[in-house]
Amino acid sequence: MNYISTRGEAPQLGFEDVVLAGLARDGGLYVPQSWPVLARETIASFAGRPFADVAVEAIHPFVGDAISRAELSRMTTDSYARFEHPAVTPLVQVGANRWILELFHGPTLAFKDVAMQLLARLMDRVLAERGHRATIIGATSGDTGGAAIEAFRGSPRVDVAILFPEGRVSDVQRRMMTTPREGNVHAIAVRGTFDDCQALVKAMFNDHGFRDRVSLAGVNSINWARIAGQLTYYFAAAAALGAPHRKVSFAVPTGNFGDIFAGYVAKRMGLPIERLVIASNVNDILPRTLHKGAYEMREVVPTTSPSMDIQISSNFERYLFEASGRDAPLIRAKMRALRETGRFDLGSLGEALRKDFSASAANEDDVADAIRRLRAECGYLIDPHTACAVVAAERELGEGGETPQIVLSTAHPAKFPDAIEAITGERPGLPARLADLLTAKERFTTIGNDIGEAERHVESLTQAVCEGRG
Repeated sequence: MNYISTRGEAPQLGFEDVVLAGLARDGGLYVPQSWPVLARETIASFAGRPFADVAVEAIHPFVGDAISRAELSRMTTDSYARFEHPAVTPLVQVGANRWILELFHGPTLAFKDVAMQLLARLMDRVLAERGHRATIIGATSGDTGGAAIEAFRGSPRVDVAILFPEGRVSDVQRRMMTTPREGNVHAIAVRGTFDDCQALVKAMFNDHGFRDRVSLAGVNSINWARIAGQLTYYFAAAAALGAPHRKVSFAVPTGNFGDIFAGYVAKRMGLPIERLVIASNVNDILPRTLHKGAYEMREVVPTTSPSMDIQISSNFERYLFEASGRDAPLIRAKMRALRETGRFDLGSLGEALRKDFSASAANEDDVADAIRRLRAECGYLIDPHTACAVVAAERELGEGGETPQIVLSTAHPAKFPDAIEAITGERPGLPARLADLLTAKERFTTIGNDIGEAERHVESLTQAVCEGRG
């Protein structure tokens, strides 16, 4: 399996090189040269099978002969061994035809663990095989950073630097990045928004001299392996509820478009998905784009669901590439317009977007109401991101129908204790294994929103610049 850039001016790469590259050298994102399709019999066989086995079947078509099926099986088994639920991503019924897909049973209580634990093993394997080191740089709106630091802490071949927006993540999210003691992981607060952090990361990748000097690699969902790792729970959940013999629908809280793009890929691979619903908070860049036919940035508003406080949805570029019939010149023009003017018109792509997705945005009152109602009706507590998806499911999918509705729950409510306590009057506690998190000593650096300062700081942290890739 080879991979091509959405902007059409970077060389094709194999799977192992894509794992290390992250962002393409032309600024685009890598996608498979063609989409594999799973047989209906294969999808049907997922029901009742261990999650690690489903993951192998869903991911291996994208790996090709780069990694054997047996080795990939060992990696998936190791990746999910640290999850606290035997099903890894269990379903909980909360309505006549609605289920919550719990994606927060990993080590950092967020859905990012599902793909990040596997990505760490894939990257370590490729680096060890080549005798190389790498410097991982990532931006986080809250959960990616903790998941990356947890997955790579102690790695002998990787230094990790995660940028997060100062004062715009929850205390629990921040401490999951700042309390690990291993010398190869580094948390960096940026005086700005998540979009500023993401822009700094992209600028570092596009500075090819710096990129080569520190052997830069990425773990944000710009890395194709992250998307591949997220396919797993779409297939597992759908099969548990009767796929492929009946269709399912998903409501997905998403800011960077990565999680719901994984659902779109699963559908391209043959999973019978009836509806894919984009759930947003008041930073409604994606619902506005769908309803108005133009992608137009606005100021980021802080909310109780900070992981979606975003106005630049990087993975949307992957979708536009597919919807346009893989028209790389068109994508380059759209991305250039976004960079220069902060907006672009979808044109004919708007019709495709509305066919492939529905979308809804929840304000803070909507979020609080959804959390209180589900707690009162089912005795079930959800976090604010999941609440956005519950609101979207209610609006876009309704309460009736025969198609099972699966709401992705992307984070444990204990990651947002202040918000939950303000809404419900109860403060969710962390699992016992994280009892020391709120008292452990923190370690992080604060920098300005400046590419020169960011590059100098990252360069001072990494061993790769000293040792080279060999």
